[in-house]
Amino acid sequence: MLSIIIPLKNEEEAIKSTVEKIIYQLHNIKYEIILIDDFSEDRTSAIAEKYSKENTSIKFFKNEKKGLGPLINLGVEKSSGSYIAIMMADLSDDIEDLKKYYEIINESNYDAILGTRFSNYSKLENYPLTKLILNRLFNYFVKVIFLSDYNDFTNAFKIYKKTTLIKLRPFVSESFNIFLELPLKVISRKYEYKIIPINWKNRKDGKSKFKIKELGAKYIFTLIYCFAEKILLKK
Repeated sequence: MLSIIIPLKNEEEAIKSTVEKIIYQLHNIKYEIILIDDFSEDRTSAIAEKYSKENTSIKFFKNEKKGLGPLINLGVEKSSGSYIAIMMADLSDDIEDLKKYYEIINESNYDAILGTRFSNYSKLENYPLTKLILNRLFNYFVKVIFLSDYNDFTNAFKIYKKTTLIKLRPFVSESFNIFLELPLKVISRKYEYKIIPINWKNRKDGKSKFKIKELGAKYIFTLIYCFAEKILLKK
């Protein structure tokens, strides 16, 4: 089974469309949607809980400790699937790519499928220019120091074997930097992974929760932690 973890933070405008599109497009796949509310201040929690009561394929939980790191950890614990995909509630990622993720990992021995939005075969729609420049600079820097063939570490949208995610714990990142920590650990610990091109489009509903100025230090912390782990693993 495929478990899809969707973090929620003040997503009352987006959650309905996101859940309904996933349900509509996932044919012939046994799945569950795990909605986890991260201390929202609007009607997100009530809407998500309502969905879970109406559909047995949807689970709803409230985050126990504020932040995306604890949220992903909770999602892993509550999941029932052999594979875990992480998708953001704004549905900026393509559900067709989710289906590709599942098909590849289900028919292989890969521990993770790492999508890149920055391939010659990817399509980007309305990516903010400043964010794009900073994204490429940071990801290129990470790629160089980790001697990696990957170039989109910071994107949340990836799929992992549940058993692999369990082995990656404990998670040390508390915010969006969790999405940097996971692929770095996969690569540093030499788990098997495959890189594929994916598409991305800017959200239409709600507001982005990603704040560059607030997250810089957290990304640096995760980068240093994972690099130190990489060095220690060589000894």
